[in-house]
Amino acid sequence: MKGLHSTICYILKLGCLSGLLMVGLPSFAANNTQSTSITPPILQNYLIQERKIAGLTTKTVQVGKVTWSYNEGGSRANPSILLIHGLAGNRDNWNRVAHFLTPYYHVIIPDLPSNGDTKVPVNFDNSVPNVTDQLRQFAEKIDIEDKLNIAGHSLGGSIATVYAAQYPFDTQSLFLLNSAGIYRHAATPYTKNPYSLKQLIVSKPGDLDEVMHQLMQNPPVLPFKLKQAQEKQLISQADQTSKMIDQVITMNRIYTPDSFARLTKSVEAPTLILWGKQDKIINVAAANELKSLLKRAEAPVILNNVGHMPLLEAEQEVADHYLPFLAKSQKFKNPLTDRLIPLN
Repeated sequence: MKGLHSTICYILKLGCLSGLLMVGLPSFAANNTQSTSITPPILQNYLIQERKIAGLTTKTVQVGKVTWSYNEGGSRANPSILLIHGLAGNRDNWNRVAHFLTPYYHVIIPDLPSNGDTKVPVNFDNSVPNVTDQLRQFAEKIDIEDKLNIAGHSLGGSIATVYAAQYPFDTQSLFLLNSAGIYRHAATPYTKNPYSLKQLIVSKPGDLDEVMHQLMQNPPVLPFKLKQAQEKQLISQADQTSKMIDQVITMNRIYTPDSFARLTKSVEAPTLILWGKQDKIINVAAANELKSLLKRAEAPVILNNVGHMPLLEAEQEVADHYLPFLAKSQKFKNPLTDRLIPLN
């Protein structure tokens, strides 16, 4: 049973494809169809059990025209953490890390607009600035905006960075995992050839193996039926994913390393940066570039033998580094209100 548990967990990471679509500050067209396929029962049942093990329950809340779906766990008496998934991902990508957080913190993991089960109107603006604004409204609605600890993976890292920059008085800490951005020095594959992202679309039988090797350092050996079910689901989403990549590429031309640097330099929150050393999507060199831009970032944590998906490839190690950082960060007062705290 333990082997099956591990195998299905690894399969779930492929459902997000968040590692392949994380170019900084993109925008892509939304629609009112939230899913292009039905999750196979074996995976759906596992998700329900995985949330339970992690101490999470699924909830919904209406905020304006957005119907948010999110996982919540832990006591509200504890500090709150907002965990943000990557583009084309969903709230369940964080479940395995959340398992280590809910005993000590109040954890909120939403499906971003147009992802997972969160519903938006036709022609919803999915640009990072608007999604960040919608996240703020969501946080206010469920009353977690004060002293919020915020974490983001891949494109979710860009969203988390924008949030921390825009709401400095209310951001207690920032955690960035393999974070997206327009980097000046880090030679990431998509900056050289953005269309290379399309090589990571599962569009026909057999593609899944190659995508797994791109996203993960050590892909698991999967039982045939489980692998086949996941591959069919991803193939059914291929057209939508391709359109999203086209629009990501278009919007990426608007932004520059200078504009990204200005945004990042404005963040006041204590920051932890974590990266998989073997990330084939965003070069690990980006971690040090981020460190040089952020005012209060600790030395980056680099995980060896880990690719673009540390929250799914190495959830124990992620938690082992994040929990001490969180504990220390709760003791800080906001540098904008307490001038005794030195800034780098």
